[in-house]
Amino acid sequence: MSGLLDDFRNEFNKPNNTLVQLILVNTVVFLVLLLSKVGLTMAGNLPVYYAIREQIMIPGSISEFLHRPWTLLTYFFAHEEIFHVLYNMLFLYWFGKLIDEYLGNRRLVGLYFMGGIAGGLLYLIMYNTIPYFQAQADTARMLGASAAAFAVAVGAATLLPNYTFHLLLIGAVRIKYIVFFFIILSVANSAGTNAGGNLAHLGGALMGFSYVKLLQNGTDLGRPVHWIAEGWNNLLKPKPAVKVSYRQRSSASTQASTFASTTSGPATLSTPDQDEIDTILDKISRSGYESLTREEKQKLFRASQRN
Repeated sequence: MSGLLDDFRNEFNKPNNTLVQLILVNTVVFLVLLLSKVGLTMAGNLPVYYAIREQIMIPGSISEFLHRPWTLLTYFFAHEEIFHVLYNMLFLYWFGKLIDEYLGNRRLVGLYFMGGIAGGLLYLIMYNTIPYFQAQADTARMLGASAAAFAVAVGAATLLPNYTFHLLLIGAVRIKYIVFFFIILSVANSAGTNAGGNLAHLGGALMGFSYVKLLQNGTDLGRPVHWIAEGWNNLLKPKPAVKVSYRQRSSASTQASTFASTTSGPATLSTPDQDEIDTILDKISRSGYESLTREEKQKLFRASQRN
């Protein structure tokens, strides 16, 4: 058991491993809820489990939501059914690999969070403005990462519409058709038994499309998520020991050095020059697009933002 925990910890602590980290968080939350439900059921305290779950699920009623606003974030990390979490994590993994490879792990986090928030907001709006849903708002509850996963999937299909997945018994299918099928499926089921979840799918899909389109024009909707994540990392990062030197540098040079060290990390992406782009295009003509490295794909994307 300790070996399994060590594997989880090692995977979670790997740098630039955001996709796996998101999947691990969802998996751990699912296991905690599952074990809590089983344990409390055996102890005859199932109402305690329902009370815990109530603090995680996003309610349909706006008045209830205002008493638990944190559920706008917690709901898209929680699942109750094993096939629900399995389906969402597979969906996230397949399409998240593309976002991570072409846009980087920071954009993947931004897209996941913004998609989950957009899905939750559309769910709340529909359940508090449309008469069909208003009648169910007091009892409606929602959880699951479907909206966030849909945002990642639609974002990938918007960025790379002709990229192909090889599906069992079907063969090669362009991802734009796969995503379109699931969007139509969500529209068809938006008045069914899982209406709230399907509405959230559509909110996430809209965010995924908007996120990538705006990113291609130079606007990153995920910047607030990046700022919060970076601030949290800075709080957790251990402070370096103070070193005393006999030779003092001027305060101006010290400030300049500090500014350079904080802005020259991986978060700062320089636009490639024309020679680099020409080299990448030559490589595509010789070996095809799939021969590009992750860095070359990201450079090509940044060049497309400039034009």
